[in-house]
Amino acid sequence: MPIRRLPPLRALEAFMRTVRLGSARAAAAELGLSPSALSRRIGNLEHFTGKKLFSRSGQTMKLTDEGRTFYDAVHPHMDALASAVENQSENLQLLRLRLGVPPLFSTQRLFPRLPELRRLHPRLHIDIDTAPHLIDRVGDTLDAAVLLTTRPEPGLHAVQLDHNMVHAICSRELADQLGPNPGIETLEKQTFLIHSDLPQSFDAWKAAIGMPRLQPAAVDHFDSGPLILEAAAQGLGIAMMHDDHLKRARDPRLAQLFDIEVQSPYSYWFVCRPMDLQNRQVRIFHDWLIETGL
Repeated sequence: MPIRRLPPLRALEAFMRTVRLGSARAAAAELGLSPSALSRRIGNLEHFTGKKLFSRSGQTMKLTDEGRTFYDAVHPHMDALASAVENQSENLQLLRLRLGVPPLFSTQRLFPRLPELRRLHPRLHIDIDTAPHLIDRVGDTLDAAVLLTTRPEPGLHAVQLDHNMVHAICSRELADQLGPNPGIETLEKQTFLIHSDLPQSFDAWKAAIGMPRLQPAAVDHFDSGPLILEAAAQGLGIAMMHDDHLKRARDPRLAQLFDIEVQSPYSYWFVCRPMDLQNRQVRIFHDWLIETGL
C-alpha cells in the first residue's frame, strides 16, 4: 500500500500550538520562531490543505470555521502520534517531572485528573512538591510549578490557568448567626482567616462590600488551603478564599457571606524557564494542562 503524502509536521506543530495557546505571539515564542516564521509555516499548511485556517488582520490571527473543523479532526491523532512515538523511543526510559504545586490545587484539581494523564503518557512520572516558596526553586530543584500569584516574575514562561472571584467563607452555623449581609459592627467582632499567599484578597473584598476600613477582632494567617477551609468549617472564623476553592471542596459545612462578585488579584499560573520547555517531561505536562483547561 502506498504511503500517503503527509503535511509538513513543523507546520502542523505551529498550527496546533497557535490554537492551543490562543496567541500566535505566544506560539512563536514557545517554538523559538519569529512571528513571520510562524506565519509562513501556517501558510504552508494552508497551501497543503487548500483551506484558510486563520483570518489575518495586522499581527492578529483568528481561527476560521474551516480552521476549527481542521483542528477538531486532527488534534486527537496528533496526540496519539506523539504518545506512540514517546512510548517507542528513548529505550522506554521513565520521564520524571519535578513539579511544585500548592496543596489545594493538587487535591482539588490535579489529582482527580492525573489518571487521565498517566493513561496518555504512561512513562511520565511526577514528583509532587507542595512546600512553600515554589517560585524561588523553579529551574533549581523544580522543573516547573503551578503558582497562585498576581503575576509571575519576568523571564519565566507563564500561562494563566484561571480567573477567580474572592468570597468570604465560613461555617453554616456562623453564617446563620451573622445573616446574609452583616454590618461593619458585626464583622469587626469576628476573626478573619487569611491565606498567606493571598494577602490582597481581604482588601479587595472589604472595598467591594463598601467597608474598606473594616478592622476585625483578629486576623489569623494560614499557609495551607485545606487547613484554612477546615478552620472555617469548624467555626474558627471567616476565610477569604476563591470561589473555585469553595465549589471544588463540596463541603456541606461551608457557606458564603454576601452574594457579590469580587475579582481576585490572584490567579493560578503554570511557570517554568523558557529553556525547560525543550524538556520532554515539561512539554508533555504543559501541553496537557492547557489542553484540559485544568
